[in-house]
Amino acid sequence: QLQLVESGGGLVQPGGSLRLSCAASGFTLDLYAIGWFRQAPGKEREAVSCINHNDDSTYYADSVKGRFTISRDNATNTVYLQMNSLRPEDTAVYYCTITVQGLLFRLCVLGQVDLWGKGTLVTVSS
Repeated sequence: QLQLVESGGGLVQPGGSLRLSCAASGFTLDLYAIGWFRQAPGKEREAVSCINHNDDSTYYADSVKGRFTISRDNATNTVYLQMNSLRPEDTAVYYCTITVQGLLFRLCVLGQVDLWGKGTLVTVSS
């Protein structure tokens, strides 16, 4: 069974940091472009960051550039999202995703997701 399992969410104060993890089972992540999406209360899901499997090129939404960093560890089949300088508007459920065809453009720009994790909640509040 193909699964993506997120962890690392929680409550953090504005300006704080969190690192989200996404563990894959049933397949190897290094074959696919991987991304993080988020959905805030009352808003649509949006792409946050993606990374290619073949050249490690990355994409970041303008709202998180300079604050978030996506990375992958193929040895442990895990993808990370390091989130620094968190803001209340970063509060959302964060989802790990993959696309089985194409690269990060298909995933983060076109939003063509083939597999979703169940999500992890990040709350930024004082």
